[in-house]
Amino acid sequence: MGVGGPADFFAVVNTIDELREVLAFRKEHSLRHIVVGRGSNTLFDDKGFKGLVILNKLSFLERLVPTTLYVGSGYNFSLLGSQSARFGLSGLEFASGIPGSVGGAVFMNAGANGIETCETLKKVEVLTFDGDLISYEKDQMTFRYRWSCFQEMEAIITSATFQLTESPEARQKQLTIIKKRQETQPLKEKSSGCMFRNPEGGHSGAMIEKCGLKGLRVGGAEVSPQHANFIVNVGGATTNDVLTLVDLIKQKVKEKTGHDLHMEVRKIPYE
Repeated sequence: MGVGGPADFFAVVNTIDELREVLAFRKEHSLRHIVVGRGSNTLFDDKGFKGLVILNKLSFLERLVPTTLYVGSGYNFSLLGSQSARFGLSGLEFASGIPGSVGGAVFMNAGANGIETCETLKKVEVLTFDGDLISYEKDQMTFRYRWSCFQEMEAIITSATFQLTESPEARQKQLTIIKKRQETQPLKEKSSGCMFRNPEGGHSGAMIEKCGLKGLRVGGAEVSPQHANFIVNVGGATTNDVLTLVDLIKQKVKEKTGHDLHMEVRKIPYE
C-alpha cells in the first residue's frame, strides 16, 4: 500500500538456510519479528516496526507428478494460478489476480469465486522458530474463513504442496477470472487487497457502495471508485489516513445497513 514507517531490522531470505540464520539472529537479540511475502493484507504503523521484518523470497516451483505442485511460500500466488492453468490443471484458477504470496494465501486461507486455498492443499512445510523443519499433511491442518492453524503456531510456512486435477478448461477459466478482476478491481493501484471480510450472507464491497462511499477520501487514502472494498493510496497516504477512513466506512455501513464490518487486512502495531 506504500504506507507505514521503517523497520529496526530487515532481512531478505531466499533459502531455508538463510531463514534459519535470520531466526538465530532474532533469537540471539530477542527481537520481535514478522514475515511478509508480497505485502498484501498488512498495514504497518506510521512509526514503523520495532523489531525484525523478514521478506520471504522462497520462490521455487516443482511439478512432482502431473497433478501435484510443490511450491515455495514466497512464490507469487497469482502467478501460480496462471501457471497451473497453463499446465492444464484445475483448482487454483481463482488465485489469478490475488496480490499475495503462496505462504500468505495458506496463512490467511485466501479465497475467491467460492473457492479457498485449503481445498487443494495436500501438505504444508514450516520452519519452527528453533529451526526445525516440520511437515503437516491435510488431515493435520485446520482452516476456516480467512483463518488457518498456522496463525497460532510459532513457525514460518516454507512450502505448500497442491493436489490439482487435469482439466482442458482450466486455462480458459483462469483467463475469464483475471479478465473480470482487471475490469472490477484496482489491481494497478497501491492497496493491501480487500480491506474488509465479507459478513455472513453479504458482500462488504456492495454494502459500502450502497452507502455511497466510493471515492470517499481521507488525506491520500481513498475508497476505490472501481471496487468499494479496496482502499487505495492515491498519493501521500499515511496509515492513520487509512485507519480513519476505515472507521468512517464502518460507521456509515453500521448506520445504514446494521452490519458490522471487520477488517481482513491485519494492522501491524509498532511494538
